[in-house]
Amino acid sequence: MDILISILAILAGIIGIAGSILPGLPGTPVSWIGLLILYIWGPEDMQLKTLIIWGVVVAIVSIVDYVVPMWFTKVTGGSKYAERGAMAGLILGIIFTPIGMILGSFLGALLAEWYYSRKGFSQALKAAVGSFLGFITGTGLKTIVACLIMWKIIVYM
Repeated sequence: MDILISILAILAGIIGIAGSILPGLPGTPVSWIGLLILYIWGPEDMQLKTLIIWGVVVAIVSIVDYVVPMWFTKVTGGSKYAERGAMAGLILGIIFTPIGMILGSFLGALLAEWYYSRKGFSQALKAAVGSFLGFITGTGLKTIVACLIMWKIIVYM
């Protein structure tokens, strides 16, 4: 039974790391579920306080991940078109992972902002850079938290 619990916790951690990079998969919440599995069925080493703290961190990171790209886009003068274009480019770029995701996000924001908002190319480029930086910041933050949770999973096994 202990081996099955360990496998499930590690699997949740791995899916969480992948989900922090790939859109459509909930990254950090799945990683936290790995900790929850170990808390409920694993060794008695983990305290409830640890589980709650990581739950709060996951909630904060999840909220920040939605706010930061919008904030970066707004600060650089971008519109909703840049945000939506970045997401569309990211999804299309999954085919050519990981460079395609990064380049797709940037080009999607640039083209959508330029075409739909009817702004000049330099303003669209500025908004695309902001949208891209917001995406990278959110993804990086989620990935760091998911990796730290994976490390905790391994420590508590």
